[in-house]
Amino acid sequence: MRGGERLGWWILGLFGLMALIGPALVGDPSAFVDRPLLPPSAAHWLGTNGQGQDVWAQLVCGARATLSLGLGVGLGVVGLGAFLGGLSALRGGLLDQALSLLTNIALVLPGLPLMVVLAAYLPPGPFTIFAVLLATGWPWHARVIRAQALSLRDRDFVLAARGLGEPLWRIVLVEILPNMRGVLRSGVVGAALFAIGAEVGLEFLGLGDLGAVTWGTMLYWASNDSALLTGAWWTFGPVGLAIALVGFALTLLTTGQEGGGRASAAAPQPTPVEAADV
Repeated sequence: MRGGERLGWWILGLFGLMALIGPALVGDPSAFVDRPLLPPSAAHWLGTNGQGQDVWAQLVCGARATLSLGLGVGLGVVGLGAFLGGLSALRGGLLDQALSLLTNIALVLPGLPLMVVLAAYLPPGPFTIFAVLLATGWPWHARVIRAQALSLRDRDFVLAARGLGEPLWRIVLVEILPNMRGVLRSGVVGAALFAIGAEVGLEFLGLGDLGAVTWGTMLYWASNDSALLTGAWWTFGPVGLAIALVGFALTLLTTGQEGGGRASAAAPQPTPVEAADV
C-alpha cells in the first residue's frame, strides 16, 4: 500500500469513526441551544448557526448522513453498471445493442442539469437524492465493465460455465465480476467521490430535505443567512474543510487503486473452474 493511499484510509477512518459514534456524544443537532451566530467558544466549539443550533453537533451528525449516502451511491451505481455491462457483453445480440444504445444516450445527456431537474421535480429526501445519483451515475460504469467483460467472455472458465448451462446472471456475478476486483474497487471509490460532491451541490441549491442535517444543508443555511457577508466563517468553514478532506482522501484512494485495477483487468486470476481445466 502506497503512502498516499494509507493517508487516504486514515482520513476516511477518522471521519467514519466520527460518523459512527459521534452522534451519540453530541446530542440533538436540531436543538436550539443558544443565540444565533455565536462565535466558537468553550460552550460551543464551532459556535452556533443562524438558527441558534450547535455547528459542531451538526457537523458530526451530518457526517453520518453524507458519508452513508456517498457509500450507498458508490456501491449502487457500480453494482448496477457492472451487472448491466457484464450481462450486455455476455448476451450480445439485440440486448447488447439496446443496452449500449441506452448507455450512450445517458452519457450524452448533460449530467448536472439532469440531476437538478430530477431533484427539483421529485419529493425531497435522501431516497430522492440516492435515486437521482443512481440514475445518472451508472452508465459510465456499465460501459467500462462491458469493455472488460468482452475481454473475458471467451476465456476457458467462462466457456466452461456456459457449457454447463449456468444462467448468464450467475456467470456475470460468479465468473466475470470477481476477476475485476481492482476495477470495481476503484469504481466504488470514484463513484462515492462523485456522489458526495453531487449530494452537497444539490442540497446547497436547496433541492434536498432542508429539515435534515447533512453537510449540504449546513452550507445551504449558511448561504441563506449570508454568513460570508457577515463574517460568520464558522458556519461554513469547518464543513467546507471536512468535505475537502473527504474528497482529498477519496482522490488518494482512487489514484492508489488505478494501478491495481488495470493489473486486475489485464491479468485476471483464474477461478477454480479454469484451474481445473488447466
